[in-house]
Amino acid sequence: MAVTASPTDVLHSGLAESEPGGEFTSRAAAEAYVGKVCFKQGPPLLIGAELEWLTAQGELSATNSRPDPRVLADALGPYAPRSISPDSPAVPLPGGSRVTLEPGGQIELSSAPFGTAAELCERLRADAIRLRELLESREIRTVSAAADPTRRPLRVLQLPRYRAMERSFAGIGPFGALMMCNTAATQVSVDAGANPAEIAARWQVLYAVGPALLAAFACSPGLHTAPPGDWASQRMRAWQRLDQLRTRPPVHDWDDPIAGYARWALDVPLLCVRSMDPQAGDWSAPPGATFADWLCGALDEEIGRRPDRADLDYHLTTLFPPVRAAGHLEVRYLDAQPGDGWSVPVHAIDALLSDPGIITEATALAASTANLWSESARRGLADAELRAAAVALLDLATAHSATPEAAKQLAAAADRCRSGRTPTESEVLS
Repeated sequence: MAVTASPTDVLHSGLAESEPGGEFTSRAAAEAYVGKVCFKQGPPLLIGAELEWLTAQGELSATNSRPDPRVLADALGPYAPRSISPDSPAVPLPGGSRVTLEPGGQIELSSAPFGTAAELCERLRADAIRLRELLESREIRTVSAAADPTRRPLRVLQLPRYRAMERSFAGIGPFGALMMCNTAATQVSVDAGANPAEIAARWQVLYAVGPALLAAFACSPGLHTAPPGDWASQRMRAWQRLDQLRTRPPVHDWDDPIAGYARWALDVPLLCVRSMDPQAGDWSAPPGATFADWLCGALDEEIGRRPDRADLDYHLTTLFPPVRAAGHLEVRYLDAQPGDGWSVPVHAIDALLSDPGIITEATALAASTANLWSESARRGLADAELRAAAVALLDLATAHSATPEAAKQLAAAADRCRSGRTPTESEVLS
């Protein structure tokens, strides 16, 4: 199965204990469905990645520099996503990557899945070059930055999903608009595992190493209009302050991540409710209502129908934890990296999950920092404990890297972290 297929495609491939029309008979049936489609079982063979860039016409700081979606669609031609060109064939780029667009005009490449990180990086790098060429034909630049330090957040995509999202997040504070429009990430996707025990080990290590790797690759100290505060990763700050019920699952309370994720997913408030009328523009959900509420009939009056599999599939795409289960496991806590630096976290994740013994060792190395998410986003490598954990993990990844080139990149990253430098810094931190 493709580890980087879109969440909706992956989820629709599952089976459920539901009525023929797709409606669930009980909460237990819905939880069983989530467990099946979010954690596809099979030998862990594939790796994929998603890269995001800010975009601008002219200088990033220029007024109205966010590209018009129509100009983006014209530049991308047959590769344009249907979110900005409904009639587009939306074919993948030559290396297999698909193009999508985020609400603030950030552009994203979602790779095809590959059997090795080396092939993934080679094909994704070629597609990134082709993407830049296409955009430059219309004088659109891609900017390798994890947070936009100069522009106010402005949504350019007018889809019902994003209108509902913006409205929902507006009641929480400024971070919803900032996350949607002014941040960019590097994501790495890996297969979940062959059986529940292996899935649990891979899930646990990805969370355990999260704060240390976040610190190692944090490079977004500036985010325009964010509340005052010095942060190593303003991008992660935005996610952490956004909607904690949706972004910070209680993973440390879960003995079984499959069952825990399924319970949590149903109890997360609805972000939006897809309308059955394609012309309807308002997808707002009843405030505070969860998918479980909808399932049990508590929202019959407001929504007028019970949810089916397609509704649950869609709800699952509105969950934003640091590691998301979408058939495969999506690592979502890494800042977008400068230049081609995105290949370093790809190689790190690949190496740290390459063998059960390495997974056990990495989990142990990261144990003391496994809960330091806020400290990592705020202080990054300036925190001595996080810096030590980051160096230890990158040294481990270097020792077990798949190729000499990966080892070279990882060793350089370990040395950088050892001296306290972020990916964008040239001087040692004091």
